Amino acid sequence: YTAAENTTYDKEKLKKQVKALNCAQKENQVAPENAYVAYGDSQFEIVPETEGSKLDLKNAYNVLSEAVSGNKTSVDFDSEPDVYVKADITSDNPDLQASLNACNNFTKASITYTFGDETETLDGNTIKDWLNFDEKGQLIMDDTSFRQHIADYVAQLAAAHDTVGTEREFQTTSGRTVSVYGSAYGWQIDQASEVAQLTQEIQSGTQTTREPVYSMTANAHGYNDIGNTYIEVDLSEQHMYYYQDGVNIFESDFVSGNMSYADRQTHAGIFTLYYKKSPDVLRGGQKGTANYYEQPVQYWMPFDGGIGFHDADWRDEFGGDIYLTSGSHGCINLPPENAEVLYDLIQYDVPIVCFY
Repeated sequence: YTAAENTTYDKEKLKKQVKALNCAQKENQVAPENAYVAYGDSQFEIVPETEGSKLDLKNAYNVLSEAVSGNKTSVDFDSEPDVYVKADITSDNPDLQASLNACNNFTKASITYTFGDETETLDGNTIKDWLNFDEKGQLIMDDTSFRQHIADYVAQLAAAHDTVGTEREFQTTSGRTVSVYGSAYGWQIDQASEVAQLTQEIQSGTQTTREPVYSMTANAHGYNDIGNTYIEVDLSEQHMYYYQDGVNIFESDFVSGNMSYADRQTHAGIFTLYYKKSPDVLRGGQKGTANYYEQPVQYWMPFDGGIGFHDADWRDEFGGDIYLTSGSHGCINLPPENAEVLYDLIQYDVPIVCFY
């Protein structure tokens, strides 16, 4: 004789038993951790997810229910992959892989800036710290934050290497060491243009060596950015020199701005030539008043607003102390023959160093 067994059980009680299991208690469960992107030894990599031991109670009940129905005496949850809660982000997640590729493209970039003999390199070791990730380890494409990091970096470059608006020591022909200020001369990084170029190079993973984008350049890098080609205008000595590659190629006495009037004194500073014109008519003062003048000149070379070099054929003498009481309206008055020589020599990018 054969007999078939027909076993039934209370499913609600089974559910309660599942919830009462030791491994189902909150304090005994470890949640799974998502895979995420992290920086390794030299590049970003995906850190795999961890499984944890947090039960999926619904699936755990189903496994136990089948075991009871099948008259099994034991169940191995570890061999049942659906019993435990899975990580939301796994290593093969396409979005995570895209974040990895983007991060490694950013950090592949290496831009070496040259400042004469000095260099400064921006590479992945710095760029990696500019990237933000969410709690799931995915890259947050926050363009505003990333651009701000780039802008801050460029601003630091400018603070360290710009010379416009700074004072530098200058060794005069007469043997003095004077301090000269350059608001219109020196190195100045064009920060907006540099940020735009640097952003593009980082995003494309560019590796290059170059100078930054400048809005103003000087003759040389380093301590003496004036270089060896310059025009020296010694306002105290009333004498000027033109040095080219360290060689004196021109010099002349002159008469500068009248020191008896504050608004006529020639400004000290470092300048460059605006343009040159021959002939021209210089005009000053307010038209219709006693201080208005029109003065024809053969050679006009402005470099500081309305101040410049020009010939002064109405003067019989130059140099000495003439400028103290009988100086010009601010211009550098030159003997006509010397003004002609300077007009032919002067170049637009040559610094004009004026000092007392």
